[in-house]
Amino acid sequence: MDEEYDVIILGTGLTECMLSGILAVEGKKVLHIDRNDFYGGECASLNLTQLYQHFRPGTTPPTELGRDRDYNIDLIPKFLMEGEGLVKVLVYTDVIRYLEFNAIATSMVLCQGSIYKVPSTAAEALSSSLVGLMQKPRARTFFNFLKNWNQDDPKTHEGLDLNRDSMAKVYAYFSLNEDTQEFIGHAMALHLDDKYKERPARETCDRVIMYANSAARAMEGKRDSPYIYPLYGLGDLPQAFARLSAVYAGTFMLNTPVDEIVCADDGSFAGVRSGDQVARAKIVIGDPSYFQDRVRKTGRVIRAICLLRSPIPSAKADSAQIIL
Repeated sequence: MDEEYDVIILGTGLTECMLSGILAVEGKKVLHIDRNDFYGGECASLNLTQLYQHFRPGTTPPTELGRDRDYNIDLIPKFLMEGEGLVKVLVYTDVIRYLEFNAIATSMVLCQGSIYKVPSTAAEALSSSLVGLMQKPRARTFFNFLKNWNQDDPKTHEGLDLNRDSMAKVYAYFSLNEDTQEFIGHAMALHLDDKYKERPARETCDRVIMYANSAARAMEGKRDSPYIYPLYGLGDLPQAFARLSAVYAGTFMLNTPVDEIVCADDGSFAGVRSGDQVARAKIVIGDPSYFQDRVRKTGRVIRAICLLRSPIPSAKADSAQIIL
């Protein structure tokens, strides 16, 4: 550790590991440190013992929960769409060779106290009870508008500017009611709240198009859901980029405390100290937890992890996403 590096990276989250892999491929001498004994940082996938150590230090999981190796529990759960940008990055960098994926059996949404399957195609959406009878023709017009949209052909714009007009204006143009807006904005575009309606419509429309394209790929593979998931949890994604970095001589040190970010007299980075050892580098990259005196908390996300004793009956599938 007591030597000079081009870059020191702190934390093994997805962003940090992607940078580690890219920089190593570019020929940079990379040192990658994590205080944890596992990859992934805040987006890690933990086994049962690691989960209890993380949230209930000093306790052990009940024996009736089974074996450690049967669990890969994501701290930040997220399914991937087949057509999304991250999947394209995995293919482009060839990191996908280090990964295995499972297809998610179905995607469902809770609506008015009942669980419904999220449609995988526009035709399926128009036959779904999530879209009211009077709304179906209007929804069809909206989906056809997105299907025919061409940025370079004003004739396909119908007077709308997706880069400037809000999503609320687009909804109003197609006379889509609140229920249909909920379906499009939350079940398909996966927005967390309704603030997206006041932002330019391009963001939401791109998400709906990506959902439709991913669903089309799923249908070609005779699957009912456009979502895929790493076989051993999301923690496999940063670990795959870490493998890429290691192949190009990146050095990894897990379970290594970072006691000090060393700075030069002018305030620039000079390295990292762990114990009595100092690794030197002019570039230090890390997740915010390593720079507590340089960051400001702006919000909080509350998550819950539930261990179920059996599959969800109404899902009728071995894997599912349920949007609440």
